[in-house]
Amino acid sequence: MTAQCQAPPAKSVAERLGYPANSRLLVIHADDFGMSHSVNRAIIAALEQHWVTSASILVPCPWFSEVAYWAKANPDADLGVHLALNSEWTTLRWGPVSPQPKNSSLLDSDGYLPLTTEYVASHAKISDVETETRAQVDKAKAAGINLTHLDTHMGAIVSTPDLFNAYLALGRAYKLPLLLDNRAEAAAPGSVLLSQLLQMNRGTPKSQWLDAYKKMLAPLPPGSYQLIVHLAFNDDEMQGATYDHPDWGAEWRQSDLDLVRSADFQKFLKDQGFILITWKDLAKALPAR
Repeated sequence: MTAQCQAPPAKSVAERLGYPANSRLLVIHADDFGMSHSVNRAIIAALEQHWVTSASILVPCPWFSEVAYWAKANPDADLGVHLALNSEWTTLRWGPVSPQPKNSSLLDSDGYLPLTTEYVASHAKISDVETETRAQVDKAKAAGINLTHLDTHMGAIVSTPDLFNAYLALGRAYKLPLLLDNRAEAAAPGSVLLSQLLQMNRGTPKSQWLDAYKKMLAPLPPGSYQLIVHLAFNDDEMQGATYDHPDWGAEWRQSDLDLVRSADFQKFLKDQGFILITWKDLAKALPAR
């Protein structure tokens, strides 16, 4: 009896990018670019100083134009669209990019996107979602931004199976990689580029910020990871916008900014052997389309 030929094991993302199989690849990714001037100042500094390797843009937000102006002057910046179906801050609200009708499932009584992801999950019509998400990507592209990926604001567009399928279809339509971790492999075979998504846990004291990130990152096995950070200055603008949100609020974002720019954190990443990459790099690991 002849032995059956077995297919060789699939190469890891690291191997597909030319790194050893035991590598730990890390995207340090700043969310919410465009939310406010304070956020923009922090993310621009982090991108220019290479404290982060990538960022994604909230296209419906008030300070999108500042992002577009900077992105045109920095065409190699690694930028995606942070697809937003909700507007979560009590005093800083934004509406849709697309001309949604008055009875749209994506509008609250004041004409803004809904406050919560739970509302989106229970009310959103896929036709409204498709119109709005395409409008967000199209607006970023029309502004001259070189997009490298798409991801999700607060997970709203992956909160139900139908919304998740709309997300997958959007990635296919624009031929852009999507933020997905290995839990999505069955639904999107070949499209998953990350082993795990990581971010700070709620309730972490400011004094333990650095240690918490070290404990999060140090034990990771070989793989490809995204560390999501939220950057801003703890100034009047951010305090006003996030006054009733201690999580991901002004102090949180200042702590994340202090973290990524700290020599201690940068030394930790180097000592741990993390290889810092971008979404532009990750896209090279996708199968040919």
